[in-house]
Amino acid sequence: MDFDAALADLEAAGLTRRRRVVRGAQGAVLDVDGERILAFASNDYLGLAAHPAIVEATVEAARRCGVGGGASHLISGHHEEHECAEDALARFVGLPRALLFSSGYMANTGIVPALVNRGGAVFSDALNHACLIDGARLSRATLHIYPHCDLATLEAQLAAEPSPEKLVFTDGVFSMDGDIAPLARLVALCERHDAMLLVDDAHGFGVVGPQGRGSVALAGVQSEKLLYLGTLGKAAGVSGAFVAGPASAIEWLVQRARTYIFTTSMPPMLAAGIRAAVDLIERDEWRRERLASHRQRLRSALHSLPWTVPETVTAIQPVVIGDNRAALAVMRRLWDAGLWVPAIRPPTVPAGTARLRITLSAAHDDEHIDRLGATLVAAARAPLASAA
Repeated sequence: MDFDAALADLEAAGLTRRRRVVRGAQGAVLDVDGERILAFASNDYLGLAAHPAIVEATVEAARRCGVGGGASHLISGHHEEHECAEDALARFVGLPRALLFSSGYMANTGIVPALVNRGGAVFSDALNHACLIDGARLSRATLHIYPHCDLATLEAQLAAEPSPEKLVFTDGVFSMDGDIAPLARLVALCERHDAMLLVDDAHGFGVVGPQGRGSVALAGVQSEKLLYLGTLGKAAGVSGAFVAGPASAIEWLVQRARTYIFTTSMPPMLAAGIRAAVDLIERDEWRRERLASHRQRLRSALHSLPWTVPETVTAIQPVVIGDNRAALAVMRRLWDAGLWVPAIRPPTVPAGTARLRITLSAAHDDEHIDRLGATLVAAARAPLASAA
């Protein structure tokens, strides 16, 4: 492969990405490449990534348990801290049992093939995260993709599928649009067609629902057909992921999910940090109230923008610009003004829908929101060519 030519093609299409170096702890204002930047780029929705209680729980566990997990969970790596974190997570989301994974990506690429394989069928929302799609590919099951939240098409696909092994999967909160899946209707549909439902609530866990219990709790649904997945490096501020559901289904994943079986367990100290994070998520309702206030404040500031600003009730606030280079130009203009708002381009989002992905945090204050709104409005009024 001619890497130089391939990279030049990416650059010409406005699709290259750049890593920036952050120094110090996560927060609303970051030291990035040596500059102080007001950041709207993080998934630290509740502002917990540097919370003293989580830091102390993690440090104390490191002193007591060391750092490394030592082995896979099914050899000698399943520590008491992992067990306690799983119990706390299951209790918090109101399901019988939970299972920790080292990352959300590992969770979905392990869970989907463990639940269904060749001869079975999987059904995916068109805007699902890449890890769910990759899990479907690894399963070798027949893949059906339905238009975003189009349950009439999904029902027709389920009705026409002869396989008794059927798995529907969906984001709870969609990562690039910030909208929420119609979970009550999805659960009813899966029960009617005897299909399992996997909800990846990476961006809903901790943020939506009563006490931050997630999009399934927000929908008020329960089902033996349901598996709930949450990630722990976003609103929880730590790392890893978990899946919760019926005890027998979770035990099946222990026995069959390859990304669980064949990897060293996460450091026990992180499991201790997860427990501390769950306590804070449950207790600190003010963090979700502040997010709601920030959403309303920002939307009031952005109502005059010439771009599409979809209505969402989550921490993700997209501004859809369309053209890749135009999105990059606006991102650069914001960066020059001391604000970090990433431009998201294909293949992460569909062609023609390049956007700024604003992520709000309880760590932001009103002045931060006002500054973002004013800078975006000013950027929209100026010729984009000058920012290229």
